[in-house]
Amino acid sequence: MPIELTASQALGLWHGVALNQVRHDARDLTLRQMAILLHIYLVPPPHTVRGLAATLNVTKPVITRALDTMGDMGLVDRVRDDTDRRNVIIKRTVNGALYLEKLGDLVREQGRKLPV
Repeated sequence: MPIELTASQALGLWHGVALNQVRHDARDLTLRQMAILLHIYLVPPPHTVRGLAATLNVTKPVITRALDTMGDMGLVDRVRDDTDRRNVIIKRTVNGALYLEKLGDLVREQGRKLPV
């Protein structure tokens, strides 16, 4: 069942989530990095650098830089595609799944605080 929010409520929800993320998690992802991470975890694999670049309408180096940061944080892994060595496959990690599970819990918590 869809939830109807006013623009102000939606922005308030986003604001609350962002504030809590900054306050309680040392990992500070940019909006682009968050979009990439959510895509990797919410859209069925496989995910490649080339595919992510096309989906986000950015260059491959932009994706590579974001993946470097997220890889250093343990949120994703990259491996060469054995069938086509030109492709880099993006893999999910346990740390990444836990990070997004906590983020999902935070969104739900903030949603419960919205005025009805």
